[in-house]
Amino acid sequence: MKVFKENGITHLDLHGIRHNDVNNEILDFTYQYQSEIPLLVICGNSNRMIEIVKDSLESNSIMFSMPRFGIIRIEKI
Repeated sequence: MKVFKENGITHLDLHGIRHNDVNNEILDFTYQYQSEIPLLVICGNSNRMIEIVKDSLESNSIMFSMPRFGIIRIEKI
C-alpha cells in the first residue's frame, strides 16, 4: 500500500494493487487514517478499479466524491 501526503492530504495510490486486494486495502487505509479525513484514493484509469473502490466504500456506508476521473475523495465515515 503506497500512502503519501501531499498538500496536507493523505493519499492512497492503488497502482500495482491486485483487484482481489483492493477491498481490504481501502478499508485498512480509511480506518487507519480516519482522523485525517478527507482522504484521496488514486485509482488510475481502470474502470474496474474505480468500481471496486466505490462498491467497497458504499457497502461500508463511507461517504465519498469523485472530483475527477480516477480519483476518489473519502469525505466522511
